Amino acid sequence: MNRYRSVKEQFDAVATEYDQQRRHLIPCFDDFYGMALSLANSPKEQPRILDLGAGTGLFSGMILQKFPDARLTLVDLSDSMLTVARERLKPYPHVEFITADYSSCSFPDSYDIVISSLSIHHLTHPAKRSLFQTVYSMLADDGVFVNADQVQGRTPETDAYYRKRWLEAIGQSGLPQEAIDASIERRKIDINATLEDQLLWLEQTGFAEVDCMYKSLDFAVFYGKKPMKR
Repeated sequence: MNRYRSVKEQFDAVATEYDQQRRHLIPCFDDFYGMALSLANSPKEQPRILDLGAGTGLFSGMILQKFPDARLTLVDLSDSMLTVARERLKPYPHVEFITADYSSCSFPDSYDIVISSLSIHHLTHPAKRSLFQTVYSMLADDGVFVNADQVQGRTPETDAYYRKRWLEAIGQSGLPQEAIDASIERRKIDINATLEDQLLWLEQTGFAEVDCMYKSLDFAVFYGKKPMKR
């Protein structure tokens, strides 16, 4: 089974329960998403926004509460997840859904904000770097990229500590053991990169103001802006 099918099938299987579980599976849920949402800014009332790996539209739904007239495009390889997103975002008129592997998509439009949450860590490291270049090319001048994702520890010992703390937290979350086991299984296909590497890749791509704006163990929110042309 190739990686594309493995990721797609695991998320297809959990689509209907995913949102209910996510708050339990991300111990820092409120701060993590709160920071990501606060960074997704535009002076426009109808910004063009792209959500990469949008899943059930959880983050997109938060964005649309902030920018209800935004022209929003959600991309995900799991149509089962996007089915949930379509229902969630039904009240909003300017929303487009694309079932595709965003790492190999071509996007003809430009965007004021590109967001992603808990998705890019599924890509290989070269594919992450390539995606950052694609995002940069898609952004309008002064556009922003906000990525809320998992990161690898700087050392094997740090990474092991991250995992230990996460397992303790989800074990005390009240989730059924079946859901915990399924989440642990899904994380076997993760390819986390260190925060430092990803910040460097963003800077090398041309992003300005690159920084980690929030971090709790292996959950991090990082950010970059496309500079205005002079």
